[in-house]
Amino acid sequence: MKIFGSSLTAILIAALSAPAIAEPGPDRKALFGELHIHTWWSFDAYKGSTRLTPDDAYEFAKGKPKKHSNGQTYQISRPLDFMAVTDHSESLGISARMADPEHPMSKLPIAKRIISGDRTALEEVRNAYRRGAPVDGIDDPESRREVWDLVIDSANRHYDPGTFTALIAYEWTSTPNGQNLHRNVIFKGNTAPTPYSAVDSSKPEDLWAWMDSVREEGHNVLAIPHNLNVSDGIGFDRVDSFGNPLTPEYAAARNRNEPLVEVTQIKGTSETHPALSPNDEFADFEILELYVARNTPITKFHGSYVRDAYRTGLEFQDKEAFNPYRFGLIGASDSHTGIVPVEENNFTGKFGRAATPIQTARGRLGSPRGRKFGASGLAGVWSEENTRESIYDSLARKETWGTTGTRIQVRVFAGFDMAGVKPGEADWIDAAYEKGVPMGGELKAADATGAPTFALWAIKDPDSANLDRIQIVKVWSSGGVSHEQIYDAVWSGDRSINPKTGKLAPVGNTVNLETLEYSNSIGAVELKGTWTDPKFRADHNAAYYVRILEIPTPRWSMFNAKLAGVPHPPDVPKTIQERAYTSPIRYDHH
Repeated sequence: MKIFGSSLTAILIAALSAPAIAEPGPDRKALFGELHIHTWWSFDAYKGSTRLTPDDAYEFAKGKPKKHSNGQTYQISRPLDFMAVTDHSESLGISARMADPEHPMSKLPIAKRIISGDRTALEEVRNAYRRGAPVDGIDDPESRREVWDLVIDSANRHYDPGTFTALIAYEWTSTPNGQNLHRNVIFKGNTAPTPYSAVDSSKPEDLWAWMDSVREEGHNVLAIPHNLNVSDGIGFDRVDSFGNPLTPEYAAARNRNEPLVEVTQIKGTSETHPALSPNDEFADFEILELYVARNTPITKFHGSYVRDAYRTGLEFQDKEAFNPYRFGLIGASDSHTGIVPVEENNFTGKFGRAATPIQTARGRLGSPRGRKFGASGLAGVWSEENTRESIYDSLARKETWGTTGTRIQVRVFAGFDMAGVKPGEADWIDAAYEKGVPMGGELKAADATGAPTFALWAIKDPDSANLDRIQIVKVWSSGGVSHEQIYDAVWSGDRSINPKTGKLAPVGNTVNLETLEYSNSIGAVELKGTWTDPKFRADHNAAYYVRILEIPTPRWSMFNAKLAGVPHPPDVPKTIQERAYTSPIRYDHH
């Protein structure tokens, strides 16, 4: 980034099917995008001084400089391929409308209090939608539709097939008791129905039922949960939102409507937690343990992280013959400024509160929450072309990965007969699609002739750090009890795995903490190879996802501390290893 100057009541039956998607093909290319960003139409973004519009957000993604409310102008270092602006459906556009003296909303009794920043008025609106009881005149379907039409017009105006894809989308913002159950709702086409809001219902089951109903009307739609790391245990629960045991119908509705989960973003990484994965030396990465917009600690980690959810799903698959958690992975930012903040050396933060750059830097470092925010993340897809149809299909079939902001490209295939598939060689991708399945795919017990082999390939972001290693994270269940193990599959340099610990030696660290520079004298530009599961059991259900690590680089907080001339906070690391996470490949015994 360059810087310039200073209630539906029931789930529809499982027989309802998701829309057909394109068959896999070898001629796909890596595209990177942002599927979670807010503009002035979002109530909390406007409150935080954001005045950039959806048009501004799309223009920024395409490479145009934009002025942040802190007074600085930013430009992304490389344009993105796609974006979905996801403003909150709750109180959609009300602040901007109230600030417009020509708009009828400006005449509402509460309008002046909202625009002046009256905290009691702001909380009235926020608490009203959390209770499902909107303030009169500002959160009904009619007022929502007025702004929604502008959202649609903006996305359609910026959609340039083959060059840049703008997807119509919004965020459904359910936060029961402060626990995060938010979903981004993404549409495939050039139109979309009036958003279903948490004012209508705070239950995900009701959102899925609405999605099923609008799909029947011809609107292809999917939802992507985010920040379930701060759901305090209810994001991937063992009961539904009403406290009832999970059922096959629940699992079918969830999997049908939510093929993906956001694994990393500003508000922390949702892969795993050190308490859940004590043997994973890379688990303690960008962990946030506070409720949304509160300093209340998170206490329940089970049910809040994706690896744990994969394990829970496999236990259900063993015991109940259904699995509610068969999702893939992406990354996104959740920026509330209209600017994508994924580069460590120019982190623009989550909110747009107006301040000088140094005040902004000091403020982020002084806040217990702000200094633990991360400059993350992006979504990667393998897509035939840069169009709505192709990108949406990539999301739906889960041929996706999430990154912490870097643009690592990664391909993963698995099969029971991968002879002749040699990553990096000519025509290897054609052979891999022919003999195996890509990320997001499923291996069947009927095809098992031994252990599955994985073909692995990754190439570094040309503008970022070299690669450290490719890891395979395996989760499996035996008799309803789940397990996990991490394998270093391919790595840089001449290191070897310690036979006593089973660990690969660290890659090293070239970061100069004074100059905040690093050297690509270690690590690799490209990593490639194959890996066969050494402990495969044909009678165990399993899932395998890939995690790729870069060599260490300076964290955004070091750049901000240097800019502000203040000490670096001791409770956050000075360097990080940027990474990517792929959607899993599953093996289904039954």
